Amino acid sequence: MVEVTRAKPVKATESFGFEMPKFDIPNFDLQNFELPVAFREFAEKSITQAKEAYDKVKLAAEEATGLLEDTCSTAAKGAADYNTKVLEAARTNVNAIFDFANQLVGVKSVSEIAELSTAHARKQFEVISEQTKELVALAQKVATDAAEPIKSGVTKALKKVA
Repeated sequence: MVEVTRAKPVKATESFGFEMPKFDIPNFDLQNFELPVAFREFAEKSITQAKEAYDKVKLAAEEATGLLEDTCSTAAKGAADYNTKVLEAARTNVNAIFDFANQLVGVKSVSEIAELSTAHARKQFEVISEQTKELVALAQKVATDAAEPIKSGVTKALKKVA
């Protein structure tokens, strides 16, 4: 078992070699102390201005948060639409490959293979070209739609400032 002992308090004279001076704290009568009217008015005006500035900053932050939420929501929806379109295109292309493979199974001559391959390649080129156009148009729409909340928010903010 460990025994705990307390050290004796040390006086300033023992540790520093001199005695610390004693200070008397003056007793101010604060009950009768009154702030000057100009100081009080200045403080009230400063507090009012600080509150107004805080309210403006708070409102601007809330608007910016709403703007970012709208932008992110629009971008997420656009990305989901784009991904859906990409998956549809992939499904269409894979089905076309399987259809082509099934047609190749029934071919009886080399000329039929060449004819079937040429027709398939031409058709796939047209399909892929159309899919690419649709994806580019959708990507442009998503970018425009995602930028619209930012554009309108900045315009609104500039009108408030002007």
